[in-house]
Amino acid sequence: MIEPLLVGIAFIAGLLFKRLGMPPLLGYLVAGFIAGGLQLGDPELIHALSELGIILLLFTIGLKLNVRELLAPQIWAAASLHTVFVVPLTALVLLSLHWIIPELHAVETSVAWMLAFALSFSSTVFAVKIFDERGEGAALHAKIAIGILIVQDIFAVCFLVFSAEQPPSEWAIALLALPLLRPILVALLKQAGHGELLVLFGIGTAVGAAALFELVHLEGGLGALLFGVLLSKSNKSVELYKSLINFKDIFLTAFFLSIGYAGMPSGAMLTVALALAGLILLRPLIYFALLLLFRLRARTSLLVGLSLFNYSEFGLIVAAMAVQAGSLPAEWLTTLAVAMALSLFIAVPFNTHVHSLYARIAERLQKLERRQLLVLERPVNMGEAEIIIFGMGRIGSGAYDYLSQHYPEKIVGVEENADKAVKMKLAGINCVAGDASDRDFLERAGLQRRRMILVSLSNHEENIEVVKLLNQLNYQGKIAVVSRFPDQHDELLRMGCITFNLYAEAGHGFAERVLEELT
Repeated sequence: MIEPLLVGIAFIAGLLFKRLGMPPLLGYLVAGFIAGGLQLGDPELIHALSELGIILLLFTIGLKLNVRELLAPQIWAAASLHTVFVVPLTALVLLSLHWIIPELHAVETSVAWMLAFALSFSSTVFAVKIFDERGEGAALHAKIAIGILIVQDIFAVCFLVFSAEQPPSEWAIALLALPLLRPILVALLKQAGHGELLVLFGIGTAVGAAALFELVHLEGGLGALLFGVLLSKSNKSVELYKSLINFKDIFLTAFFLSIGYAGMPSGAMLTVALALAGLILLRPLIYFALLLLFRLRARTSLLVGLSLFNYSEFGLIVAAMAVQAGSLPAEWLTTLAVAMALSLFIAVPFNTHVHSLYARIAERLQKLERRQLLVLERPVNMGEAEIIIFGMGRIGSGAYDYLSQHYPEKIVGVEENADKAVKMKLAGINCVAGDASDRDFLERAGLQRRRMILVSLSNHEENIEVVKLLNQLNYQGKIAVVSRFPDQHDELLRMGCITFNLYAEAGHGFAERVLEELT
């Protein structure tokens, strides 16, 4: 059973960090160290729940993954070159530590290279969590970051396969026939409906896929990812993704708690953890330079680099393997756990305030951009439209259809998912690809020619960010924003926006539609 006091500590710590304007996951990390020190809860149970969270995370990533995007040079080449730069640098630091800290024993060369490789990866859990909280899951920078993380996961799986004492089973070759399962899985997904059976199908598929891969001595997370890819692009993949989001987030809380259970290292090893944590300050700089090289904008390069700031949980997995094999002292495991936790504490403030940070240094960073940018990064033309709709989901698309009847040829929709924007364009909808939270995009949007902007993005925080940006750019037209709860409604009113409470006024819209039919 989960210790109730542990749940309470995690909630209070998460709430405290949220009130400080930072993601609750930092609170979960603190709660984990407190629980580990006080020996609260069952570490094995927490670890099992965290593994379930990671499996669901990889499964949901697979549901939204476009395999073709991984073939882009800015993804696979950037991930590979980053590894080439970072691994030797980290190995050199590890091999030099005993000269700097006399109490430490010299690290064996083979162990140093193994740890350096493990520490070259970034945390998928952290990046996805940050993008979800900012409502940027469909943005270009999020797709590039997730793509790089998936390439790193592929590197990790290959490493585990070749370094494992037990090689993959001869039955692993049968996994090449997995695409044949897609029609069956899609048919079952359709039959699951929209309630608890849909959630049960998703969790069962993810867990079953992980168990299948572990049965043939492969990484279970890879199985969850691939089964998610099999179900992607189906008619209900988006609904399945949304139904699993909250479950994934709850179980990922256990992942951040589990880091603290590794305990605190000795004084000397704590110094090592601090040195390793300081080393990650170079990571976003390397990513930034590489992505600029591949013709991305400075803003995109910065957001991707900062989202890949910290160490990955994979480092702990490799360290645990080395400890079990007797090639690494056990205190290294706690050292890496503390280094990973410190890297999260360093990364979170940068990612929380990344948009305001970019606004302050945008002019200097833009001077570093390549002259010829990628097609996806070039400015779009919104013509002479007088009304802009940010977010072309169900609400935004519905508003577009209604307003088009009254203001034909005067409306343009902005969708951050480039593929979706293209499909809408082909369907005759005046839609362009763009990120409403992108200051550069808004500066080029000709705001002075627009009478009204409707904001209907995926979460309230992102809506607020867009309103603040519009105010900073002195937009003089009307701003209308969707809200879902009374406190959100009141906050938007205080900011001078027209706001529509989606839940409170849904009944009014329903009744209005019925009366239209009756008359």
